[in-house]
Amino acid sequence: MKRRVISALLCATMVGSMLAGCGAGAKKDAAAGGAVTDASKIKIGVSIWSSTDVLGKSCKLICDQAAKALGCQVQYVDQGHVSEKVTASVEQLCAAGCQGIIICNSSDTEMTSAIKTCNDNKVYLAQFFRIISKDDSADIYKAATDSPYYLGAVHENEVENGQKLVQMLIDKGDRDIGLIGWEQGDATWLGRWKGYQAGVKAWNDANPDDQVKLSEPQYAGTSSDGGSKAAEALMSADPNLDAIIPAGGGGDPLMGAIAAIERAGKTQDIDVVSTDFLDDLGERLENGSMAGESGGHYCDPLFAFMMVYNAVTGKYKDFAGKFNEIEFPYLYVSSPDDYAQYEKYFVDQTPYTDDEIKAMADMSFEDLAATAGKLSIEDAAQRAGGAAASTAA
Repeated sequence: MKRRVISALLCATMVGSMLAGCGAGAKKDAAAGGAVTDASKIKIGVSIWSSTDVLGKSCKLICDQAAKALGCQVQYVDQGHVSEKVTASVEQLCAAGCQGIIICNSSDTEMTSAIKTCNDNKVYLAQFFRIISKDDSADIYKAATDSPYYLGAVHENEVENGQKLVQMLIDKGDRDIGLIGWEQGDATWLGRWKGYQAGVKAWNDANPDDQVKLSEPQYAGTSSDGGSKAAEALMSADPNLDAIIPAGGGGDPLMGAIAAIERAGKTQDIDVVSTDFLDDLGERLENGSMAGESGGHYCDPLFAFMMVYNAVTGKYKDFAGKFNEIEFPYLYVSSPDDYAQYEKYFVDQTPYTDDEIKAMADMSFEDLAATAGKLSIEDAAQRAGGAAASTAA
C-alpha cells in the first residue's frame, strides 16, 4: 500500500514536468479502461538493461522509429538487469504517466512485482526477449494470465538458438568449447545454456569416437570487462580450448571476450560464436575473430511496443484469462557474404518502413504475430524491393 501511495503522489507532482505532453486526460481515460485515440497523448515506457550497448541501441532505434511513425511518445529506463532496478523501473514509468510499458526483465520473479504495479496503476505491460516459464514459474505465469493488463511476451526460441550455435562450431571442427554466461538466473541465458548442452549431447550420442566437451560457464555480467575476464579464465583453465561461446548480455561481454582472445594471440586458434550482432561483425567474419553469430532480433521490442500501443488505443482488449505469445525468429550468419545481406536490410536501413509500422496499428493480434514470425533477410529484401518498385512507379 505504501508503494502505491508513493506512486500516486509522484504522478500528481510530475504533471508539469515528466508528464508534460502526455496529457492528464489521456492518463485518466486509460486508468478508467477507456481507449486513448489521440496518439500524441500516448506514452509507452521501455524498461531495458541498456539503451546504449550494441543490442540496446538497436532496440532504441526501432522503438524511436515506431514512436515517430505513430506520433506517440516513448520513455526509457536503463536498469542493467539489476533486480531491484528492474522492479523500480516499472514504478518509475507508471509514475511518469505511461499508459503502457514493455520490459526486458532478468528473472521471472521480477514479473510478480511488475504485474502487480501495472495492475494497480491500470497500465498495460508486455515483455520482450523474455517469456515467463509456465513450468518453472507456474504461480507467476498464472498471475500474468489472470491480469487484465499483462498482454503477453515477444521472445525467441532460445533452446533452438543454442543448439544451432553449437552445431555451427562443431561443423567448423571445434571440439573443446568454453562457455560464458551473463547473469546466473537470467531466463534467456538459461534457455540458451539448455540449447548448448542439448546440441553437444546430440552430437556426442551420435559420435562416440568424436566427442565434444562443453565447459561449465564463466559469468561476465553485462560488461566488456566481465567478458574479458571470463575469456581469460577459460583460456587459462584449458590450453586446448578451440572455441568460446559468449552467450550474450547485450554485446559488450562478447567484445571483451574477443579482445582477450586477441591479446592472447589466439584469434586463429579459438572460434567465437555468440548472439547479438556487433557493429563490425562483417569485418570480424573476414579476419576470423568471429566464426558466426545469431541476432537480428532487435525488432523483437517493436512487436511488444505494437502490442502495448494497440491495447492503449483499444484495438486489443480482454486480456484477463489469456497469455499472448509471439515467437520471433533469429537470423544466423557464418560468413562475410551472409553478413553483407543482413547489413543491407537491417543495418543500412531498418527492416520496416514507417508505413509498414503504421499498418501494424491496424492488425489483429494474430496478424501481428504472423508478421513477426516471418521476418527474415529474404522477407526484408522482398518488401524493400516492392517499396522501391512502388516509389519508381
